[in-house]
Amino acid sequence: MTDSGRVEAVCVVHTIVPLGRRGVVDSAIDKRPVDGPVDVGELGLAGDHSSDTTFHGGSDQAVYAYDDAEAVRWASELGHDISAGWFGENLRTTGVAVTDAVIGSRWRVGSAVLEVTIPRRPCRTFAKWVDEPRWVKRFAERGDVGAYLRVVEPGTLRRGDRIVVEGIPSHGATVRDLFHGRNHAGLAQLLSLPDLPKKVTREAEAALRVSVAK
Repeated sequence: MTDSGRVEAVCVVHTIVPLGRRGVVDSAIDKRPVDGPVDVGELGLAGDHSSDTTFHGGSDQAVYAYDDAEAVRWASELGHDISAGWFGENLRTTGVAVTDAVIGSRWRVGSAVLEVTIPRRPCRTFAKWVDEPRWVKRFAERGDVGAYLRVVEPGTLRRGDRIVVEGIPSHGATVRDLFHGRNHAGLAQLLSLPDLPKKVTREAEAALRVSVAK
């Protein structure tokens, strides 16, 4: 055990948000906190789902976490409070690295074990939900994007649970590194590991291809 934090809120879908665009699936981005224990399995939290399963959800993106300290920085810039779930996150956390978590780090939360996989990449749906000027560019430039996690051991979690980081891989490549396409040595070492989640492999390979092209 190397670090610990806390779950400030557990959030699931509250309402489906109509996007009003032909051929575009409406969004499940509107997450709100729930009380009591919540089961978490291979595809995420009970009571939660992704509407657009082409780009969201699945076992490699089962749970989305966002750091409360990063949310506070956004609240200061935007001039309003940012409640848990505003980013579409499932877990609002404190005391543990999220965007700066090393990919493959394992968190014990309640009776579940989660593994850090890939960054959240902002999209037009996110921009429409937030309704702030130039949101996709601003969010990307800040780089406080949060982290997706896969479920290694199903279990139950709730608000107030400790987050215990049980292992951090030695390659050192973080979610932020993967988002920005930096720390190429770390990403190359990451790719040498066996049994990587498919989306981690895809994103790391893409980041390294871009670096070679430059």
